[in-house]
Amino acid sequence: MYIIKVKGKAKIPDYIQLRDENFVLIAYFRADRPLKNLDRYGLEGKEEALAGLIESLEFGKLQKLDI
Repeated sequence: MYIIKVKGKAKIPDYIQLRDENFVLIAYFRADRPLKNLDRYGLEGKEEALAGLIESLEFGKLQKLDI
């Protein structure tokens, strides 16, 4: 799974994209909102680690998600 942080413009907020091994979009959510329903993506119990990773991500850099 891959993660990318997308910079918003003006009134559009920053977003996070989760993509599978074929780079197909599987989740898209606001970077400033609490993380919900992570069990759908096999990330249950990893909310704190994922929140920390999101804070440290650079905008526009695709990164392999290893948590």
